[in-house]
Amino acid sequence: MRDDGTGARGRRHRTWPAPPHRARPGAVPGEGMAEEIMKSYRVAYERDPSGWWVASVRGLRGCHTQGRTVDEARRRIVEAMELFVDNARKAIIIDEVKLPTGAARAVRAYSTLRKKAEREDRRAAVAARRAVRTLRGGRLKMSARDAARLLGLSHQRVHQLTQTDAEKR
Repeated sequence: MRDDGTGARGRRHRTWPAPPHRARPGAVPGEGMAEEIMKSYRVAYERDPSGWWVASVRGLRGCHTQGRTVDEARRRIVEAMELFVDNARKAIIIDEVKLPTGAARAVRAYSTLRKKAEREDRRAAVAARRAVRTLRGGRLKMSARDAARLLGLSHQRVHQLTQTDAEKR
């Protein structure tokens, strides 16, 4: 078979223009069309007296389910939502897990400390880069292993920080 648009017997294939309501070959799907807006739904999860998690979608009257775990209830609520809305699997679900006061307080405290630790980690990373630059460059010209020992890092990490610093320049 030749690669010049002819068939096995040398006859040219007739190509018909695509109807106006259909995309042409090679067209990019959805080009020029508005993006589909994803709807978000708030789902409240509450523990019932028997230990099950009950999930209810706010704004969808009668859309609720239950599960032994929050994760199971979340999977099931998506299935329940399919009876009420189109594209339920693509919808954005905002989880609102209702916890007893003590548990909610513990989660908030952890979240606050976690954010603070992440900020401190970023500050420590900046300080580590600055320390590596000072120890390895300038007049000191320390080896990666010596700098690592002083900073309490591995020599591989010192090399990474040195390369990262060199790339930024």
